[in-house]
Amino acid sequence: MGRFTEGGVAVALPKGDVTEGVVRVGDTVRRPRQEQSAFVAAYLGHLEAVGFAGAPRFLGVDGRGRDVLDFVPGAVPGAQPEPWACTDEAVAGVGRLVRALHDAAAGWEPPAGLDWFGRHAVVEGLPARLRDPVGPPELVGHADITPQNVVFRDGRPAALIDFDLARPTRRVADVLNAALWWVPLQDPRDRPPAQRDADAAARLRILLDAYGLPAAGRAELLDLALPVWERGWHTMRHNARVHGGGWARMWADGVGDVIERRREWFAAERPRLAAALSSGP
Repeated sequence: MGRFTEGGVAVALPKGDVTEGVVRVGDTVRRPRQEQSAFVAAYLGHLEAVGFAGAPRFLGVDGRGRDVLDFVPGAVPGAQPEPWACTDEAVAGVGRLVRALHDAAAGWEPPAGLDWFGRHAVVEGLPARLRDPVGPPELVGHADITPQNVVFRDGRPAALIDFDLARPTRRVADVLNAALWWVPLQDPRDRPPAQRDADAAARLRILLDAYGLPAAGRAELLDLALPVWERGWHTMRHNARVHGGGWARMWADGVGDVIERRREWFAAERPRLAAALSSGP
């Protein structure tokens, strides 16, 4: 790996939910090295090799042992995404961006011996039926497609950042993750103000149309939502206990209750969501 000096003044970037200490130095981003760093580096290297322009390049490790990536220019929504990032056009743009990522990742096999985040975690109290709700992976996806991880240019989603949670998964599961944040598939009480009155059924249709998810995948996405989120509840609790830091803060702030409200809302709304996905051309 390359070695880098500071080369300029470090400017703190907006703090994410989990990773702290991320700074910009010139045209680079420096991030604390983590258990999944080598896996993420290999994944980003593949995406660069196949010409996918919607992700940062991994450049190496600096003298302080931090991962170095190139800075991706553009506008990133805030923790409470602004109205400009919550339009139907933005939702469609995210669908196209995620499809491009998946097409670029298809066929890539992670090198043996590299660990993604949580690969070996044994989640305490996880029911057996939730151990693998997604099924055998078909590609490596982003797995954290929040508004704060999407870079806009000229008003359109142009790139994804923060690949810390990237992992082997399936297309439909990664699209479900995007839908969670961008539709959003959330109880209205827990949505950001700019998304509070969003028509979830219509916007889910927009996202899946833009991605090009076939009918079978749309039905499966609806089937996956409740078990994936239930597993997420157990995983969030586990991460809070084992990893502490941002995970513990999110749990203390009530993310478990948010997940439960989301599941109740989705169960009630599912017929309307299904009707929107099955209607029309």
